[in-house]
Amino acid sequence: MTSQSLVNSRAPRVTTRPHAVANRGERQRRVAPAPAPAPMARRPGRSAAWLTIVAPVILGILIVSGWFASTTPGAVPRTMVPTPMAVWHSLYQGLFVYKDMWPYIAATLEEALVGCLVGVVVAVPLAVIIYRSRIVSAAVLPFLGATQAIPAIALAPLLVLWVGYGLGGIVTLCALMVFFPILVSSVVGFRHIDKDVISAAQVDGAGSLALLINIEIPLAMHSILAGVRNGFTLSITGAVVGEMVMGGSGLGTLVTVQRNSNDLPGMFSTIIILALCATIIYSLVSIAERRWSNLAAPLPKGSS
Repeated sequence: MTSQSLVNSRAPRVTTRPHAVANRGERQRRVAPAPAPAPMARRPGRSAAWLTIVAPVILGILIVSGWFASTTPGAVPRTMVPTPMAVWHSLYQGLFVYKDMWPYIAATLEEALVGCLVGVVVAVPLAVIIYRSRIVSAAVLPFLGATQAIPAIALAPLLVLWVGYGLGGIVTLCALMVFFPILVSSVVGFRHIDKDVISAAQVDGAGSLALLINIEIPLAMHSILAGVRNGFTLSITGAVVGEMVMGGSGLGTLVTVQRNSNDLPGMFSTIIILALCATIIYSLVSIAERRWSNLAAPLPKGSS
């Protein structure tokens, strides 16, 4: 057999192997089973919403049940803890029959709101200065931490001497109480901003003021609102303490009157109203915080 015939006899074998491999690949792709459909994922939003509603309701029922159980048999003297029905009667009389508690509630909320706004107006600009200046940050932050060791009840007599009785001193006390939580939370929010975003904005020509308004404050708003959420509840505490020391026409004054008249159910009803006010304000700010987080969430890739 010549060399040419040998090459011709081997040539068909070489040319047919790639087609055979391709045909086998096609058959394997046709026979391969389709992937199983992925199980439907649960929506975490609904379960979380139900949990935030059901869990506090269950806890409240347990607390009221324990209250009933401790006061009904007389295990706890009623001169120390009133019955739930006595507290409910005092609440109903004050809110819906005589309606004499509403002016006290309005006065306390007004003082707390004005004090919280003053605290925000002072704390957020100072947080920006601390965030942008290392010298100011190193100088101010240790003293701010030391101020938190001073209780509000100790500041109230000094504010009477410096500011005087009435609305001014109470608002100042509220502002001092909310100032530190808002300041710390705002500084943390500014410091956690992505540096690449800041650098990209500066490359595009954003100035210091435009960078603050359009980039830094919106990205830190979640932390600022978290500080406001915690600070507003403290502002209500400051308003009550200020009214008890510096006078006023709010719920702190009402508690003082009820204490002097030994009105134990009335004191419990006033404390419940304070707790409800703080809870409602806390929930409203939390809703605003979640709405802002949803608005500021980045769009997925490929979306217009």
